[in-house]
Amino acid sequence: MKLSEEEMDKNKKEELWAKAKRKCKLNRETLRMAKEMGLNPKSLIKNIPNKSERWKKPVNEWIKDMYEKRMKKKRKKRKE
Repeated sequence: MKLSEEEMDKNKKEELWAKAKRKCKLNRETLRMAKEMGLNPKSLIKNIPNKSERWKKPVNEWIKDMYEKRMKKKRKKRKE
C-alpha cells in the first residue's frame, strides 16, 4: 500500500513536531500555542539556547511570552 504525497507530508510534519517537542521540552499546551501562532518546528529547534547564549530564554518560556503578547494585542484591538 502506497501513501499519497499528502499523507507523507503530513507524517513528516508530525515527526518534526514530535522532534521539536522532545528537543525543546515542550508540553501539550506550549505545543498548541506554537502551532496556533503558526510557528515552524524547525525554527523552534533552531532557537534552543546554547550555553554561551545565557540571555536567551528556554523555548517553552519564549513561546509562552510571545503567545501572551499576541493575546494582549488581540484584546486591545477588540476593545477599540
